[in-house]
Amino acid sequence: MAGTEYVALSGMRARLEQLDQLAADIANIGTTGYKGTRQSHVAAPRDSFGDTLQTAIDATTGDKHLDMTPGTLVPTGRSLDVALDGDGFFVVNTPNGTRYTRDGHFLRADDGTLTTDDGAVVQGTNGPIKLGAGDTKIDEHGAVWSGATQVGQLAVVTFPDTGSLLPEGGATFNANGETPTPVATPSVHAGMLEESNVSMSDRLAELTDLSRSFEALQKAISLTFNDVTGRAIDVLGKR
Repeated sequence: MAGTEYVALSGMRARLEQLDQLAADIANIGTTGYKGTRQSHVAAPRDSFGDTLQTAIDATTGDKHLDMTPGTLVPTGRSLDVALDGDGFFVVNTPNGTRYTRDGHFLRADDGTLTTDDGAVVQGTNGPIKLGAGDTKIDEHGAVWSGATQVGQLAVVTFPDTGSLLPEGGATFNANGETPTPVATPSVHAGMLEESNVSMSDRLAELTDLSRSFEALQKAISLTFNDVTGRAIDVLGKR
């Protein structure tokens, strides 16, 4: 196979991977606290083909980076809904270990523990938060109150490079080797949630570009095989 086909096929593969990420972003447009992912294409020279196929250069996907642009804050009027203003993540304890999220839609478990929708335990600065009797209130700095008693303080952390966090479905992230730093005085909006930062119009435009690029690479392979290679075999066969 000539180097031209390698380039085109690798380009198609890279665009399929990008299409998978694009589909994930579109599927999570309605997910609270979701962050879209940006991905680039890079050239990947293949040294092992250097002597025989000088043009054999693969195209591949580059590093993925989270788009940490804030989503719109929308009021819900619910006392256990909270949104972060500015940098930061809530800390939750999952079966897979400590994870981080911007989704502040919290629930009260049967034993009073503050949890997420999927049952992860919301962490306070001194461990899990257990709600007591009385109306629950979360103030502008993340202090959690049951009636007149403060029962905990939401743990909020940030990272040196938030774009390197690893999404694990929905709005939950793995630190991916980054060291969390506690936010001493977080800015919290009670009775509000942060919407996904994915724009449907932007993603549809990207989908159109990806589709056209993929079709162009398909045509390039078809042209090479059917016209160039086919004619070469036909002419050389006659000789």
